[in-house]
Amino acid sequence: MTDTAAPPGTCTCFRLRKLARLVTLRYDRALAPLGINLNQYSILRRASRTPQAMGALAREMGMDRTTLTRDLKPLTAAGWVEMVSGEDARQRLVTVTNAGRRVLEKARPLWRRAQDEIDSSLGTTRVEALHSHIDRALARLDPGANA
Repeated sequence: MTDTAAPPGTCTCFRLRKLARLVTLRYDRALAPLGINLNQYSILRRASRTPQAMGALAREMGMDRTTLTRDLKPLTAAGWVEMVSGEDARQRLVTVTNAGRRVLEKARPLWRRAQDEIDSSLGTTRVEALHSHIDRALARLDPGANA
């Protein structure tokens, strides 16, 4: 019987998670002066477009509802988001408050600066290639995902 295990260091998940942690750290540092992290910024940004049902927002964010509920708690406590009833009283919609919109306005240039630094570090061609590879992988691994 031959050993067909991949050599150490080739785990795709490990490599992707390490890259994600490094990239996330840059955004988190940029957003820290406002007391938010990248995940909170992403939730505010997506929920600011229109009130969204928890399930739909969780799918868009690529997380389960339990994780989204946990991540919404500090945003709700800060008064930046609130849960409102939808057309069906059982449906809970995430909506961004005026205070949340003000935080989002202050956060956008900080996010942009982090984005520009990452783009500059990697180079435009590499960023475009990375995005293309990620989009193709998402389409193959989760055909219902919206990149």
